[in-house]
Amino acid sequence: MSSYQDNNSLALRNLKKNLGEIVRVDVQSLHDASFDGLKVSFSPEAVICPQQATQVGEVLRLANEYRIPVTTKGAGSSLTGGATPIKGGWVLDVSQLNKIVIDADNMNARCGPGAVVGDIQEESAKLNLFYPPDPSSKNFCTIGGNIACNAGGLRCVKYGVTRDYILSLSGYLPTGEAVQWGRATRKFATGYNIRDLWIGSEGTLGVVTEAVLRLIGKPIVQKTFLAAFSSDSSALRAPIELARLGIRPSILEFLDKWTVECVQSFTGKEVFAGLSPHPVLLIELDGDPSSIETESVHLQKWLEDSSLCYLSADSNEKAEELWEVRRKGSPAMKKLANTKLNEDVVVPLNEQINLVECVHELRSEFNLKIGVFGHCGDGNLHVNFMYNHEDQDESSRAVEALTRLMKKVHELGGAISGEHGIGLAKTPFVRMQFNDAEWKTMQAIKKTLDPHGILNPGKIFDIFNPWDQKKITTTLPWEHSHDEPEPEPVTS
Repeated sequence: MSSYQDNNSLALRNLKKNLGEIVRVDVQSLHDASFDGLKVSFSPEAVICPQQATQVGEVLRLANEYRIPVTTKGAGSSLTGGATPIKGGWVLDVSQLNKIVIDADNMNARCGPGAVVGDIQEESAKLNLFYPPDPSSKNFCTIGGNIACNAGGLRCVKYGVTRDYILSLSGYLPTGEAVQWGRATRKFATGYNIRDLWIGSEGTLGVVTEAVLRLIGKPIVQKTFLAAFSSDSSALRAPIELARLGIRPSILEFLDKWTVECVQSFTGKEVFAGLSPHPVLLIELDGDPSSIETESVHLQKWLEDSSLCYLSADSNEKAEELWEVRRKGSPAMKKLANTKLNEDVVVPLNEQINLVECVHELRSEFNLKIGVFGHCGDGNLHVNFMYNHEDQDESSRAVEALTRLMKKVHELGGAISGEHGIGLAKTPFVRMQFNDAEWKTMQAIKKTLDPHGILNPGKIFDIFNPWDQKKITTTLPWEHSHDEPEPEPVTS
């Protein structure tokens, strides 16, 4: 047996000795922990399912001592491979650390990293409070994963992203030492802001065992609008023009004409009866009744002047009908090919039309099925490349087109990921995002906080080409993709 194997065997023996039955090495557990939403599998040597925070510290202490890679996992819903144990080692499954305690007086929620985001929203709503970040996967994704990639979602245009609601993070350094960044207070200006450094670090700098989330008052009512526009540019003027009118939508979603055509073919129904496919916007307002009434008047006037036609809904039932076009975008595309590259790029609001025009050019030039839709209210559009993995020519065209897209995003002053993170899938493009000084600074931070490189190794900094990998055939607990929205009504 090699010294490498000896070291790993000794580490595993000590892990089992110190933590007992929460350490799993059976074939099924190892398989289940070997992949996430990217569906690229790398088997770990053990899966640890802690029941209390101190056990996380012990896992990391041993891992650091024996130089064992550790990948933290919750629901495993990452689309970028962020929870894939590419270097083997141990998977730290924190899904059982899922407590949720709502403090109504201080308007915060104290949550374990395994708490499901939808459950946090539900528990908050019982006390007339609101946790706004609204990722489309909220019914199964966990707050730990949301913190790891600074998740966004549908309501970011008005309310912001995960980072905007984190008051405090408790957890462990890669050495196994306990830390708390920030406090459960509305203000904190004491020392370095390591809390925000952990947020979005994709599990490479530490492991969260508790988060204190800021809550706000729950909006009373909402109103939904669906509108068709003559062109992408007329639709994509909405974020800027509505802001100038003092209108703050809680949701502002865009679908290009190609996506609308795809949805109509999939559902067999016209989005607007008697109107050929056009770019559309889905708009929601929320707040108190008086403000919604005022904003609705201004919004309807803008729609009358700017759109071809529009529909509105005051009830949840009618709103659901308007939401169908946005919901069906992803499943409609899945019927077109066996592989989808879902890119969550983000650009300045006034550059979105240039991004969409680039997508149209790529679709034509490379003869590919490419749809673009998403959160135009904050410039975070999802560009979906559909292709058949077994067709080498089509795969090559998809990769070349994707590379061109990422270069264009960078030229427009944007970022290659707005809410999914880098993980494995975005590593071929991440280096174009940073100059040498920026890149070396990030590497230095990683080296300082994780000197032995045990936490989520292979992510962000190492290049991995997902299109070269054969994906496993499996059905995850959820049926739909991450970019398919299921917003909850804010009415009681």
